[in-house]
Amino acid sequence: MNKVLCFALMVLLWSGAAMPARGFELQDILSAPYADELISAGDSERIAWVVYEAGVRNIWTAAAPSFEPHRLTAFEADDGQRVGGLAFTSDGSLLYFERGNAEGANPGSDPSHPVQTIHVINLASGDSWEVAKGGGVVLAPDDRHFLYQLDGKPMLAEVSASRPAADPEGEQEDGAGAKPEPLFRARGDLEAFTWSPDSRRIAFTSVRKDHSFIGVYDFEQKTISWIAPGVDFDSHPAWSPDGSQIAFFRTAGLKKDEMRSVVESRRVALWVADSARMTAEKIWEPGRDNGFFAQDYPHHPLRWSPDGRIVFYSEHDGWMHIYSVTAAGKDLQDLTPGACEAEHSALNADGNLLFFSANCDAGDSADIDRRHLWRVATDGGSPRAITMGRSIETDPVPVGSGKTVAFRDAGTRYPTAISVIGDKGGKPQRVFPKELPPAYPASGMIEPRQVVFHSGDGTPIHGQLFMPGNAAAGDRRPALIFMHGGPIRQMLLGYHYYGEYYAFAYAMNQYLANQGYVVLSVNYRAGIGYGRDFRLAENQGPRGASEYQDIIAAGKYLQSLASVDPRRIGLWGGSYGGLLTAMGLARNSDLFAAGVDLHGVHDWSWRGRDFGNGGWWSITEDLYPLALKSSPVSDLTYWTSPVLFIHGDDDRNVMFGQTVDLVQRLREKGLEPEVLIFPDEVHGFLRYDSWTRAYLATEDFFNRQLDWGQP
Repeated sequence: MNKVLCFALMVLLWSGAAMPARGFELQDILSAPYADELISAGDSERIAWVVYEAGVRNIWTAAAPSFEPHRLTAFEADDGQRVGGLAFTSDGSLLYFERGNAEGANPGSDPSHPVQTIHVINLASGDSWEVAKGGGVVLAPDDRHFLYQLDGKPMLAEVSASRPAADPEGEQEDGAGAKPEPLFRARGDLEAFTWSPDSRRIAFTSVRKDHSFIGVYDFEQKTISWIAPGVDFDSHPAWSPDGSQIAFFRTAGLKKDEMRSVVESRRVALWVADSARMTAEKIWEPGRDNGFFAQDYPHHPLRWSPDGRIVFYSEHDGWMHIYSVTAAGKDLQDLTPGACEAEHSALNADGNLLFFSANCDAGDSADIDRRHLWRVATDGGSPRAITMGRSIETDPVPVGSGKTVAFRDAGTRYPTAISVIGDKGGKPQRVFPKELPPAYPASGMIEPRQVVFHSGDGTPIHGQLFMPGNAAAGDRRPALIFMHGGPIRQMLLGYHYYGEYYAFAYAMNQYLANQGYVVLSVNYRAGIGYGRDFRLAENQGPRGASEYQDIIAAGKYLQSLASVDPRRIGLWGGSYGGLLTAMGLARNSDLFAAGVDLHGVHDWSWRGRDFGNGGWWSITEDLYPLALKSSPVSDLTYWTSPVLFIHGDDDRNVMFGQTVDLVQRLREKGLEPEVLIFPDEVHGFLRYDSWTRAYLATEDFFNRQLDWGQP
C-alpha cells in the first residue's frame, strides 16, 4: 500500500467516519500508544512526551518545523516502573527524566526492588546516563544547576552535557560535574520548590500539619527566611519576573481536630510578598469561599505573566475559571467566563496570551462533555476557540515563540496523541503516532452518545451511552453501568486525558459494547465539569451517599431502553466507582444483577490507616455513625448479587484491607465472591499485564453472570 493511500486510510479511521462494525479482541483496543506528559523547551522549538504502549514506557521528541517524532529511550519491559518528570534545559539541548516509582512500589515483584532514579539525555549525541537517585527535578533558569528530592530532602546538582567520569574504583559517581549534595534541612514536608529568575534563591513550602510557611533559601547567604509567618496555610509560591516579589495563596489553619476535606470550601486569598524584606500583604480576596479545589487541582494554579500580571485559578463564581490581576490587586479579569470549567493552561513566551482547555461550548452543546483549546489575552477580552468538533484537546504547550501550540489530541476512535496547531487555530498537524498498530480496531469502535437523565431529586446527570451497532429494539440484551473514580473526574465523549487508567476505562467500555453490551458511563454528582455546586453536592460520600441516587437513576434509564433486558444490568468501576459498585449490590441487588469492584472503598468509618484519620473527606469521630451508614458494609443483608473483587495489595490510595474485610463479611452471610488479587500492585495498576488480566476477568465474569456470549 503506498504512503498516500495509507495516510488517507488513517485519516478516515481517525476522523470518526462510520465504518462497518466487527468483533475485536481486548488486546487489540489496548494496543494503541498513549501519549502523556507533553512539555516544551523554553527557548527552543522542541517538544517531548512520554508514550505508554502495552506496558512499556518511553520518551519521544520532535522539533519544528517538521515535528518528525523520534524515540529517545529504549525501555522494553512491562515492569511497572514509571517514566516521567520531564524537564528540558532552556535551550532544549538536555532532557532530564525520572524512572521508577517515588513511593517504592514494585508491582513486578522484582527481587532487586528498583528505586527511583534521575537520568539525562543529550539531544545532540543521543547519549543518556543516570544522574542520581531521587526525583522531582527543577532546573535553574540559568541551566547551571538543578534541584531534586531524595527521601524528602532537597538536593542540588550541577548540569553537565556529558557523562560523568568514573571514580578511581571504576564506579560511576552519582551526579554530573560535582557530586550532588543536600541543599538544606528544614522542618515540615517540603514541596513546591521554585527558583528565582536570577537562580540565586529558591522559594518552597513547608507544610506543618495544621499550618504551612513559605521559605526562601539564599545560596550566597546560605540562609532560610520565612515570608510573613502566621497561623495559616501558605502555598504555591510564584516569583515575579524581576524576582522582587513572590505571590502565594493563604487560607486558614486548622482548628483542634479539624481536617482539610475534599468536600469543603474555604476562603483562599491572594497575597504578594516583598522578597527582600519578607513582608507580605493581601491583594485580593473573593466575597465567598473559593478553595481548595481550584488551588490544588490545576498543574499551575498561580503564576506571573512577563508583563507583571498575576494569573490564577479560582472557583468563587461557581465554576473553575482563570483570572488575572495586577500585583496591586487591581483590574481583576475573568479570562475564561461562562458556565464551563477551565482546566489545563499555559502562557505564550511574551505572556500576553493564555492558552487553555475547557468544556465551554465551541459550537456544540455536547462540548460540556469534551475539552477544546481556547486563547485569550491575559489583560482580558473574549476567549476564542482554536479547536472544535467531536475531538478532545487538552494540555496546550506553546512552542518557542508561541506561534505554534502543541497539545494532546484524542477522539472517539483514536487514543490520546500529540498534535500541533497555529496559535490562532487552523488545521492541526498530528505529530505522534503517525500510524496506529495494525490490530487497533478503529473501524469496530462506535461513537458514544451524550445522554442526560434526571436523578430522584431532579438533578440532571450526564452520561455517555455506548450502544452496540447491531442493537435493535426488542433485543433485550444485558447492560452495564460504569462509574469513574475520584470522585473528582468527568468521563468524556472520547478517550480520556487523565493517564492510562481512564484511557483504558474508555477503551474497556468500547470493548464491552463491541461484545454486545449496552454500556452507560455515568458522571454522577461529586465529579467535575458541571460547576462547583455539582462537585460539592450536599450529603455526598460518608455524609449520606447522595451520589448513589444518580446510579439508581442510571439503572432506571437503562431499563427504559427497548434494547435492554431490565433484569440483566451490571455495575463496574474502580476506586470511587468500586465503592458505588458495592453500594449498588448491597442496596439494590433487585436492580443490579452483578458487579465488578476494582479497589473500592467499602467502609467509610474504617479506623485504620486510610479512613480512620479521615483521609481527604474529614471523617472525624463524630461522623463515624453516619459514615458507616453511608457505606456498602451497612447493607449486606440485602446483598444477593454475585461480585468480582479486583485489587492490588500494595494499594496506597484505598487500603487493601477494605476488600479483605468485605470478602470475609460476604462469606459469613453465605456468599462467595470471586477475587482477582495482584501481589505488589498499586491502586492504578502499573503493569499492562495487570490491566489485561483484570479486564478479561471482568468480561468473563459478566458473560457468565449475565448469561451473555458473543452476539
